[in-house]
Amino acid sequence: MRFGFVGLGQMGAPMACNLARTNTVKAFDTRREALDVAVAAGAAEAASENDFADVDVLILCLPNGEVVENMLLELETGIASTLTSGTTVIDTSTIEYERTLRISQALQVRGIRFLDAPVSGMRKRAEDGTLTMMIGGEAGLVETLRPALSAMASNILHTGAIGSGQLTKLVNQLLFDINAAALAEIMPMACKLGLDPATTASVINSGTGRSYASEYFLPQILEGVFDTGYPLQAAYKDLVSGAEISARHRIPAPVLAAATGTYQQALLEGHGALDKGAMVKVFERLLEVSCRKEAER
Repeated sequence: MRFGFVGLGQMGAPMACNLARTNTVKAFDTRREALDVAVAAGAAEAASENDFADVDVLILCLPNGEVVENMLLELETGIASTLTSGTTVIDTSTIEYERTLRISQALQVRGIRFLDAPVSGMRKRAEDGTLTMMIGGEAGLVETLRPALSAMASNILHTGAIGSGQLTKLVNQLLFDINAAALAEIMPMACKLGLDPATTASVINSGTGRSYASEYFLPQILEGVFDTGYPLQAAYKDLVSGAEISARHRIPAPVLAAATGTYQQALLEGHGALDKGAMVKVFERLLEVSCRKEAER
């Protein structure tokens, strides 16, 4: 089976490299340095984004839904116009549910099969091939591709019909986002009240307040490191999706709305290029405290 892979960013590059070590892969990215990494791992170099007519499966890992839709379906120049009928497109990007359905329908008209397969896990898990992949689409197709996909993800879950992968990923991401916003609010409050940040972080991460967000971000906050995770400005799209679904389906989401306000404030204060841990800076400024280790305060 021949694979194409488009999008060699923070997650896509290690995913493509892992796939190429055990499968035939042709890769493309607009950045030469990213493409060189994939080639070094065994991938062939695609001449352009339209050089995938000979693949059986095309995998996308792109920044957002607009990029995915334009790259696939742009009139005359979109990748879909060059794919043969029967090709499977797997989108591992994190994009909107409604857009996913629209893309799937447009590809179906061309005889192209589609799976939405967003992944969960940060870059380290992408490098280790231990991501969780949530796949919406035909169950039989998922099972056929499972051996190859296992090179990128150790936990492959078929979640149901097209779009269910994106919805499942969104639920997980929103909980993570809310946890990160809560840490940003409560840790500075603890410091304002005179508690030692390192001791407080230790209690949280060994007690009932712990979460994946606390385990990852609290050590980084204590060290003043805010550039190891997914940038706030990119992560914000999940909150937009959550708000849209909440409004469309009339589902109250007050905790999500409050967390979204914290993200918006952090973005307005210029922290968009930093990771989610940087939201703590908003409340550190408001309360005039620092949540760094005692020696650095």
